Amino acid sequence: MSKRIAVIGLGNSLRRDDGIGVTILESLLNNYKHPGIDYLNFGIASFDLVHRLGDYDTALLIDGITSSLAAGELKIFSLDEASFVKEEGVVSSHELTLKDIFRLTRDLGIKAKIYVAGIQVQDIGFGECLSKPLKDKLPELTKQIDKFIGTICATQYRGK
Repeated sequence: MSKRIAVIGLGNSLRRDDGIGVTILESLLNNYKHPGIDYLNFGIASFDLVHRLGDYDTALLIDGITSSLAAGELKIFSLDEASFVKEEGVVSSHELTLKDIFRLTRDLGIKAKIYVAGIQVQDIGFGECLSKPLKDKLPELTKQIDKFIGTICATQYRGK
């Protein structure tokens, strides 16, 4: 049985940079699509996402993050390596945050290895276009994420 891999774009495309995960997913589909990988647009993430993760051995979630990185900077990490800090007054534009996804996959015993390609956002106000830093870095971000997807594929094929 072959090992299944999913690349999943997350984000609210009506909240500017928050839609970066969906934008990069579209760019991957147009420029770098690997055969045998499922590319899924989960937008603002619903509970269905958590159940779908159980269908895969490995998943890469692409999403905007808020951290101390420069706008448009990429950080790839496994979901179980993530640290989460609750910020007062912050309302997620997703039904499920990365923190929620982590807790639910753990609580439900989902065994998929989950990675996050997190892109530092600059502007998550209402609007449909990316901020200039993210728009300028989009081709390079897509290329870096595709390189990581290639690494996942190579690891899966070696049976590790």
